[in-house]
Amino acid sequence: MDTTPELRAVFTPAGRLRASINLGNPILAGRNAAGEPAGVSIDLAREFARRLGVELELVVFDTAGKSVDAVTAEEADIGFFAVDPVRGAGIAFTAPYVLIEGAYLVKDDSPLQSNDEVDRPAHRVAVGKGSAYDLYLTRELKHAEIVRAPSSPAVVDTFLEQGLEVAAGVRQQLESDAQRLSGLRLLPGRFMVIRQAMGLPKGRDARAAALLSAFVEDMKASGFVADALARHGIQGASVAPAEPRD
Repeated sequence: MDTTPELRAVFTPAGRLRASINLGNPILAGRNAAGEPAGVSIDLAREFARRLGVELELVVFDTAGKSVDAVTAEEADIGFFAVDPVRGAGIAFTAPYVLIEGAYLVKDDSPLQSNDEVDRPAHRVAVGKGSAYDLYLTRELKHAEIVRAPSSPAVVDTFLEQGLEVAAGVRQQLESDAQRLSGLRLLPGRFMVIRQAMGLPKGRDARAAALLSAFVEDMKASGFVADALARHGIQGASVAPAEPRD
């Protein structure tokens, strides 16, 4: 990856590459046995810093909303986000590198059997505050009430504590919670597909956005993303297809 000192400086106004990491999405990031951040996002951040030839600093958050705010406010230089038009006001996104399914969870005795039954006036849906699911369902649900949990990992606990009808989030997180707790089941299929991308503050040089986009395409084409998913034991997420060339 050919870069000039000027372009490296665009990515490192603080003298190092600050990568915003959201630990609220278990598909992309978490903590390893030593308590250190680990996952696909961290692997990509390290490889990008290596190619730039700069020092990497991981700026770790527990929710997507905080991670988005850090990059929008230029308190971080790159981040890993679900593509969403609301977030796009302050962040320049690459094409997606991973596709993730969003699913609904209900109690075993719930009368709900399909995703299209969720949006009813009597239903309350738990979702992680500021997550891609929150943004999407805020636009799409016309009748059901949204109840925002403090973070995506807290969605099912909030759902149970408040006696809500539905929990929404990353399929893998919900499956893990259903195994951890009894009496829960996922509705079949998915209600949305998350397009997970990298991004940088929108005000940065357009050449920086182009370089980051090219990096993501190379990471998909080279097998880096697929290898990272396999290495971290991630199932249910797929490598996004290559972006068509002009």
